[in-house]
Formats: sequence, structure tokens, C-alpha cells
Amino acid sequence: MTPPNTLWLETQPLILASGSVTRRDMLAAAGIPIEVMKPTIDERAVEEPLVEQGVPADQIAAALACAKALAVSRDQPGRLVLAADQTLTCDGIAFHKPVDSFAAAEQIAALAGRTHELHSAFVLARDGAPIAEGRETARMTMRALDTDFIGLYVDLVGPAALSSVGGYQLEGLGAQLFEAVEGNHFTILGLPLLAVLAALRDLDCLAR
Repeated sequence: MTPPNTLWLETQPLILASGSVTRRDMLAAAGIPIEVMKPTIDERAVEEPLVEQGVPADQIAAALACAKALAVSRDQPGRLVLAADQTLTCDGIAFHKPVDSFAAAEQIAALAGRTHELHSAFVLARDGAPIAEGRETARMTMRALDTDFIGLYVDLVGPAALSSVGGYQLEGLGAQLFEAVEGNHFTILGLPLLAVLAALRDLDCLAR
């Protein structure tokens, strides 16, 4: 039997239900053909009742990922859809993407000198039903920062400070904010990539 010239065994690309360039690039670098379809869901409408019920942050990330995956999968019969989400908590308080540079500076100041948790989750779906899921957590310790440095950082990174919860991107200048990280690098970037690849192999979508 002639081996395939790619590790991807599906006849069509994986649909990524996310507008995240970082997630797209991670998957592409791992040899996964991608087609991007951004879901249209109200994330806060999904999240708020779960928060009121006291659902843990990692489960909220999984619920958001599932909602995104199903929103796209229902309109793409037969296609394999991947969605992911990430939540950030510090001392039990949940953070969301900052809406402007002032909010980004506020978030960084609130996290400075403390350890917070990033919870990343993914869901794979087909024909409007989830078929695999996973979640991982990383612990991030930000160094003590003064107001001037935070302001300088936010000015230097510009709009990128608004693209990630916490106001930072570890893969860029945001690395300057930290003194320690515990967890998988892919998880920190917003996708538990190794777990995704394992799930795709289990589903016979990737060569073993």
C-alpha cells in the first residue's frame, strides 16, 4: 500500500471555528490543512449562566468551545470542525479580553506580582454533535510591575494588547511581563495542540 504524502487523512480540510491567527498558525505548522469559519455566537450569553451556577472556569472554556464548534458544524454536514476557547482566572476572578488600552493596562496591573491560571479547551464536532474534547490548565506568574512600565508595554504592543485575555501575548513582548510559567506552551497560546492531535489520531483523521 502506498503511504499518503500527508499525515492528514480526511478528504477535506479541518474547519477551524475561530478567527485566532495564533490557533490557525499552530495547526498549519503541525501539517493540518485548515479552512477558517468564524462562529456567530454570543459568548457572554453562554458564559453568564454558567458563572452564576458556579461552574469552574475550565468547564466554562469547554462550554464556549462546544458552542462555537456546534454553531459551525450544524451548517457543514459531514465536515470535521474544531473550536477552542480560553478563560483566565486570578484568585477566583474571571478576566475577559480588554476592550481598549486603558482596560489592558488595568488587567496587567491586576495580575502583576500574582499567579493566575489559563484554562484552554477544545471541541471537535461533526454533523452538529461533539465527538471529542479536551482541556488543560497553565499557571502563569507575572512579575511585579510599576505603572510606568505597564504604560510603556501597552503603548509598544498597541492593538495586540486587545487580542488576548490579560492584555498580553507570551509569544511576543508579553514574555517580558513574566517571571515563571507552568504548563504546556501550546495551551498557554490558546489551544491544547498535543491533545488535539491525539484526538485526531483517535478519530483516524491523522496517520499514526
